[in-house]
Amino acid sequence: MNTAIVSFSENGRKLSAVIADGLTGASRFCFHTHSDENAVRFTDLSALMSDIFGRYSALVFISSVGIAVRAAAPHIVSKTADPAVVAVDDSGKFTVSVLSGHIGGANGLARKIAGITGAVPVITTATDSHGLFSPDIFAKDNGLIICEMSAAKAVAAAVVNGERIGFRCAYPHSALPDELTKNGKCSVGICISDRADETPFDTTLHLLPRNITVGIGCKKGTSADAITAHIMSVFSENGIDIRRLTAAATIDIKSVEHGLTEFCERFGLTLKAFTAQELMRAEGEFSHSDFVERTTGADNVCERAAVCAGGRIIVGKTAANGVTAAVAELPIFIDFERNGD
Repeated sequence: MNTAIVSFSENGRKLSAVIADGLTGASRFCFHTHSDENAVRFTDLSALMSDIFGRYSALVFISSVGIAVRAAAPHIVSKTADPAVVAVDDSGKFTVSVLSGHIGGANGLARKIAGITGAVPVITTATDSHGLFSPDIFAKDNGLIICEMSAAKAVAAAVVNGERIGFRCAYPHSALPDELTKNGKCSVGICISDRADETPFDTTLHLLPRNITVGIGCKKGTSADAITAHIMSVFSENGIDIRRLTAAATIDIKSVEHGLTEFCERFGLTLKAFTAQELMRAEGEFSHSDFVERTTGADNVCERAAVCAGGRIIVGKTAANGVTAAVAELPIFIDFERNGD
């Protein structure tokens, strides 16, 4: 989590330094009359917010909640897109989760900052205040994609109202919390699978695992558009939701291809690169190309790269317009005790 810490007073400046020391990837922004050499000075809060709101995944204000709310309000989009916003009073007594408590991680961040400063974390979301199961946090901690926010809200409301929530899962999982059940008919429930069109409940919250990697090979100079078109075609033809894609993999000599790096940027993917020797050590049966072996040192790039990135091949090598691709699926375990804070 890359965090921007914004302070306005001398106490706030000192506290921001303490918090920054305890957080990885934190940047400090101090009002110009109370700043230091390790912080970025600002004079106009509105201008600062226009610059940093979309660049940081979390914003921490050493200020009143009111200042944090007014500063963030013009930039708010949705709970799935907004950064976490936390307010800390400049005496360091309270850390308040203001915005994006669950998906954005503000609740967890407020607790973490409280641990650093000795403050009291203030969390007001209903499931947290009652110590109940939260579908948002559960999905976030397990790397699951929420397909319908309206259904997530229905699940959370049902939990708070004491209703049992149905549960269907295509993957191994830990013991269910008390709020969930596999038995009996429930009007509201959660379905975790590789498809978002199953409706076992009247109101079904579909959660998709983000556990697909794609191995890619390409000719020199292949454009990002060509790579994107082929990958989208492969996923569509094989009924794989593109939202499940978590990483791309290739041979190291192709990792600097502009088209490939731009493709990864478009989809927010990590690009994993392997040497020819590492690819050749991959276990399994792969298609063989003498030409590819002569030019790269590995007899197959896309399939071997997909396996090296983890998982098993579910779509073998396909080729079009100078691009080869193979798809692998990573094993997953759904853990209700997992905590991503």
